[in-house]
Amino acid sequence: MLPREVRMVEVGPRDGLQNEKQTVPTEVKVRLIEMLADAGLTTIEAGSFVSPKWVPQMADTAAVMAAVPRRSGVSYPVLVPNMKGLEGALASGATEIAVFGAASETFSQKNINCSIAESLERFAPVVAAAREAGLKVRGYISTVIDCPYEGAVAPSAVADIARRLLRMGCYEISLGDTIGTATPGRMQLLLDEVVKVVPVERLAVHCHDTYGQALVNIYAALEKGVAVVDSSVAGLGGCPYAKGATGNVASEDVLYMLNGLGLRTGVDLDKLAAAGRYISGVLGRPPASKAAQALAAKAG
Repeated sequence: MLPREVRMVEVGPRDGLQNEKQTVPTEVKVRLIEMLADAGLTTIEAGSFVSPKWVPQMADTAAVMAAVPRRSGVSYPVLVPNMKGLEGALASGATEIAVFGAASETFSQKNINCSIAESLERFAPVVAAAREAGLKVRGYISTVIDCPYEGAVAPSAVADIARRLLRMGCYEISLGDTIGTATPGRMQLLLDEVVKVVPVERLAVHCHDTYGQALVNIYAALEKGVAVVDSSVAGLGGCPYAKGATGNVASEDVLYMLNGLGLRTGVDLDKLAAAGRYISGVLGRPPASKAAQALAAKAG
């Protein structure tokens, strides 16, 4: 049975833009976030407090957070890798952070330069300090289906990390199909394992569309009771550590599907598509969203 309401988590301003080669001006990021809030999104990733050496595109996150008008009922989470990142988040007035790990050892080493066990040890004090300061903490798990270096990832390994993140104090855990190789059956087998240790209402899915399977994988997750879906406006983003992995599933396409299923989101498709056109125009390319392309053609 499908959930009646779905919360869309917009990751475009952070996950979508972080690997863009051209510098995206602070005022453009702020405008994008405002347009996404105008569209009705209530969770919008605003940036990350990581070293500019590793992710130069996110070097202005503090400036973005200072300039974005905070709206009641809207959360602007930022990604933090360590205590220094948390200090930046707290100084920026963030009310929600996200920590991120991987379900594959090789991916963890290449992505955050430490083992899975080390990453969890590193997160524990960050999560504890964030919660003590009154912040909500979301946990991301990458490579929940396949690893670009190791191949298939055991659902039990994902479940174990999810359980630990939950115990650590994460209010929600997002399961990331980082290289977009999931199929609906594998997605449901994964969820069957994870829900043994984490309540389904505490789970989200984060699907990439490398093989064109993101929407059917999201539908498969909805069938299992997942009611939170990560997506990126205009299909922005990819994974620099996963060769050939295309962007996140486009928010416009997800919303079109959810609307068709009669599920409530509170998000306006036309306004969302406008935000996608705006950022795509700045980047000098058309939106990757099929729904956005169709709406534009219809408008003529």
